[in-house]
Amino acid sequence: MKIKLTTIYVDDQERALRFYTDIVGLAVRADFSNGPYRWLTVISPDEPEGTELQLALNDNPAGQAYQQAMFQQGQPAVMFYSDDIKGDHERIAARGGQFSMKPTEVTGSTIAQLNDTCGNLIQITQLARW
Repeated sequence: MKIKLTTIYVDDQERALRFYTDIVGLAVRADFSNGPYRWLTVISPDEPEGTELQLALNDNPAGQAYQQAMFQQGQPAVMFYSDDIKGDHERIAARGGQFSMKPTEVTGSTIAQLNDTCGNLIQITQLARW
């Protein structure tokens, strides 16, 4: 069994698309509409057949409440893994990414958090090498 898709809610799909592709560096996997509904997913260019991240519009009140509560509590909506968190931090910051936490060593890893400008905190993690 594999995890093939996970979803985060965003308040603006077009802005989310720009953030996750232009700033973070992910690639579009699917982008199509049926009336007002838009199916939008991105993937890591390093794993083109890997897990897709759906950027779902938070037009559902339950989705909005969940997204807002997680943001207010400082909880990341999604976690990305990195082999070079300092390099990724510099690259993303140079492209306009807004970090709420710069790379910080914690037990077993180094983490950083940034605001996706669409209602979510994103965590980047680099596991410690033992």
